[in-house]
Amino acid sequence: MRAAATRFRIMAWVTGVSLLVLVFVIMPIRYLGDNPTPSEYFSPFHGLMYFLYVITAFDLVSRMRWGIRRLIVIMLAGCVPFLSFVVERGVHRDVMARLDASPAAAPSPTAP
Repeated sequence: MRAAATRFRIMAWVTGVSLLVLVFVIMPIRYLGDNPTPSEYFSPFHGLMYFLYVITAFDLVSRMRWGIRRLIVIMLAGCVPFLSFVVERGVHRDVMARLDASPAAAPSPTAP
């Protein structure tokens, strides 16, 4: 679970930063500067990052055995600027609390 949480944490940050760049840099260049070229290159990158974010969120939610509502909230957080950072922090706190409370949930260092 710790590895899944780390993967999710990385993807939440990458997705959040790419969304901020898209909204506050690329879209103004496209619509205010009348230059669609940066958007043509960056938008697919952000789409791929969001797709990977959704996959890592699904992986973490299924490992943690959380419900579909939590998955939907986590997925929607990747669509709102700054919200992915807030949700990532809460998810990370919940995962770490569960791992600390249940040593059996964490893999032993000697396990293959």
